[in-house]
Amino acid sequence: MSDTQFQDSATSSRINASPGELLLRQREQLGVPLGEAARALNLRPAVVEGLEQDRYDEIPVAAYRRGYLRAYARYLGLDDRLVLDSYQERFGAADAERKVAPVSVNRPPSKLGVWLFRLMTVLVIAGLIGVTVMWWQSRGGSEPPSFDESPAMEENNELPPGAQEGAEPAPPTTPALSSEQPGARLTQPDEEADAAETTESQAAPAETEQTATVNDVAALDLAANISGEAAEEPAPAGSTNRLELTFNEQSWTEIFDANNQRVFVGLQTPGTTATVEGEPPFRLTVGNATGVVLRYQGEQVNLVERAGANNVARFTLGE
Repeated sequence: MSDTQFQDSATSSRINASPGELLLRQREQLGVPLGEAARALNLRPAVVEGLEQDRYDEIPVAAYRRGYLRAYARYLGLDDRLVLDSYQERFGAADAERKVAPVSVNRPPSKLGVWLFRLMTVLVIAGLIGVTVMWWQSRGGSEPPSFDESPAMEENNELPPGAQEGAEPAPPTTPALSSEQPGARLTQPDEEADAAETTESQAAPAETEQTATVNDVAALDLAANISGEAAEEPAPAGSTNRLELTFNEQSWTEIFDANNQRVFVGLQTPGTTATVEGEPPFRLTVGNATGVVLRYQGEQVNLVERAGANNVARFTLGE
């Protein structure tokens, strides 16, 4: 009976809590730092702190407020409908926005504007024609140029000096071939082909021997590399400085080694496991410690005894 009353009181406290209180309690129970939550949501820490304190000065638009509340609740594993219902109950009336449809008036264009537009068009066209005529007269021409003849054609029609009109051009001169040249062209390729065949026949045995030698050397190098790699490969050995974590519930966990290097961090979902290796001693922060199982060097570590009031365990292991 007492357990039922406790559950009812917890449920009623959640229902009566503001959206900021719900988010703040869940974050502290999971042990998530404020800066880490802001980094995960891509928001400034001042905005996240305002959401937890029910201050929305940094978010003037109501639609953005609801979106940020929904995203924050889902990140912490809360029911976003519970958070939004609490926000609507407390701040919904103040966020009522009136949407006024813009009034559009269609007015027909005036006749004076149409006539002015036509007049301006005629004046522009007349001005362009006048400028063109003045430019042509400034060049000293009275008639437009003919497209049948051009300076390029006239230049091509000019005859070279010393040539007469009507005379046929002289045919191109061809160098005389001697009677010995055809014979040389026929015999020279045959001699070159015979010399090439002789050279190839002499070089073939040498290339075969060189290829065989290269293949033997490559095979010996490959066998030496394989044997060297097999000899140098160390035997796998188990690490004694190993942490094994099993997350039965959602938990934010952060682990530093002896070099003050963060070797593990993040908000873990239920049903996941993680293995961490490093140099001890380890500094651990485990949120929602009752839902996490930790083993160090094969032995289970009691997190319930190390957890604080918010169910967050902060301790050093392996000293």
